[in-house]
Amino acid sequence: MSDDQIPDDSKLTTSKRRWAAEGKFLTGRISRPETERLPPGQHLVKNWPVLDLGQQPIISIDSWRLEVGGLVETPLDLNWAAFQALEQSATVSDIHCVTTWSRYDNKWKGVSTRDLLDLAMPKAEAGYVMLTSYDGYTTNLPLSDFAAEDAILATAWEGLPLTRDHGGPMRLVVPHLYFWKSAKWLRRIDLLPADKAGFWEKNGYHMYGDPWREQRYSED
Repeated sequence: MSDDQIPDDSKLTTSKRRWAAEGKFLTGRISRPETERLPPGQHLVKNWPVLDLGQQPIISIDSWRLEVGGLVETPLDLNWAAFQALEQSATVSDIHCVTTWSRYDNKWKGVSTRDLLDLAMPKAEAGYVMLTSYDGYTTNLPLSDFAAEDAILATAWEGLPLTRDHGGPMRLVVPHLYFWKSAKWLRRIDLLPADKAGFWEKNGYHMYGDPWREQRYSED
C-alpha cells in the first residue's frame, strides 16, 4: 500500500493536518534535555494513548516478515523465528508524542537497531532510512538516529508482548524523536543516500522531529 492509499479521512488525520497548518501546540519556549526531562509543550500521562491512521493491521506471527534493503551489503528478509533468534536487548526510555503527551520509563524488549544494522552492513553512501509499515505508513529519519544507542525494534512493553493497537507484533522505538518517527507494524527498512519525506512529513510535519527543539511542523 502506498502513501496515497492510506486512509486520509479519519478524524485524527484531518485534525493533525490542520494542526500542522495552524502551528498548534507550539510554545516558543526553549528547553534543554540536560536541564529538563519534559520537552516544551508536553504533558505527562500514565496510560499509553493509541494513535493511528484509522486502521490496525492484523498480522499473524506465521506471516510476519521484516525486510531490510536499499544501500546495504546484505539484504535481509526475516521471518518471526529468525527475528526472535537475533540477540535480544532490553532498554528503558521516555516517549514523546507530537500531540503533546509524554510517558516516562517505558520498558522495552526486542532487537537493537544497531544489531540489525550489523547484519545488514550499511554501505558507505547510506545516510538515511525510510520505514514502511504493514498499513502503508511511511516515515523517514537519518541513519545515525535509527542507530541510536537506545533505539530498539520492540516486541515487548512492560514485560508483555506488544499489543496490536500499539504496533505489535513489532514496532520501532526511537526515544529521542517525536513518536511518529517510531513506526508501528514495521514491515520494511530501506537505507537511502538522501532524505525523503514519509507520510506525515508530506502532510506538514517536520522532516526531523526533535521534541527538545519543538520540531513539530514543517519549516516551509
